[in-house]
Amino acid sequence: QVQLVESGGGLVQAGDSLRLSCAASGRTFILDAMGWFRQSPGNKREFVAAISWSGTRTDYADSVKGRFTVSRDVGKNTVYLQMNSLKPEDTAVYYCAAGPSYSGPYSAGYIYWGQGTQVTVSS
Repeated sequence: QVQLVESGGGLVQAGDSLRLSCAASGRTFILDAMGWFRQSPGNKREFVAAISWSGTRTDYADSVKGRFTVSRDVGKNTVYLQMNSLKPEDTAVYYCAAGPSYSGPYSAGYIYWGQGTQVTVSS
């Protein structure tokens, strides 16, 4: 089993920045990919960003390209999502996910999910 715990969410104003963290514990040696997804009220969960555990592969949703950056610290078993130039439409619960192989934006490839952290961007 793998446990994922997100942190770093909060209330910010449009244009501000936030950095989300996702700490993985347990059988992390089986992981090859980490992803970030988000869900706002009334909407389906959507892909935000993904990174391979080696760091050689990354993917981003078009809506966040150029503003968000995903990274990982293998030694700390932690993945980060740096979010800059935040917009009100970025408001959502952000979920961290992990899987044994890289699947990019495809949520079916992620086996483990965190509880989520709320990000609210005011205009």
